[in-house]
Amino acid sequence: MNLYVGNLNYRVKESDLKSVMEEYGVVESVRIITDRETRRSKGFAFVEMPNADEANHAIKELNGAEYYSRPMVVKEALPKN
Repeated sequence: MNLYVGNLNYRVKESDLKSVMEEYGVVESVRIITDRETRRSKGFAFVEMPNADEANHAIKELNGAEYYSRPMVVKEALPKN
């Protein structure tokens, strides 16, 4: 399942986020979205978790949880239209 993780502090690194998400299950990939020109984080990421039950547990536990002084938004990523 592909998860959207938003409202991230700009200092969060992919390895940091992966560590948090791995507390809830197997993480295939973490990709923090960055600005093309400045290479600075845009404050959101996509996390791929192969097990849907683990991903849903992560959503339930982490959505609204404070991380780096900001409440995270964690939900299933919707495909682009």
